[in-house]
Parts: sequence; structure tokens; C-alpha cells
Amino acid sequence: MAKQFLNNDEPFIKRGRMTKSPLEMKPEELKIWEQKEQAFVRNHLFSIGQPLVYKKNGVMVVEFADGRTEKL
Repeated sequence: MAKQFLNNDEPFIKRGRMTKSPLEMKPEELKIWEQKEQAFVRNHLFSIGQPLVYKKNGVMVVEFADGRTEKL
């Protein structure tokens, strides 16, 4: 990880939200974590006015906050 510095040369440490590595999780924990992360990403994108884009059945799909979906 590259060190980032503020103007006063003090190290800037960015902390994430993870408390446990996915590699160390039990299958049940991993499934719950994946569901929470998917919901977090969806909510974040919609809150900043961006659609969610993903692949479904081999087709790219755009999902909007109002529930509409469109194929690309």
C-alpha cells in the first residue's frame, strides 16, 4: 500500500469497513457478508444518482433507483 501524506507530512491512514478477511470467513459468514456488500453498493450508487450495471444471463443490464431495468 502506498503511503499517502497530508500537507504536514503526517501519514494519512485510510481505514476500510472490513473487520475480518473473506478468506478467513466460514461459508455462512461469507454469504451474509456478500449480501450486505451488494446492498451497500446498490444503495451507494443510487444515493449519488448512478445506475447499477451488471451482467445477467450473459447480457449487460442497467438498473435504476426507481426499479427500471434496461438492456445494454
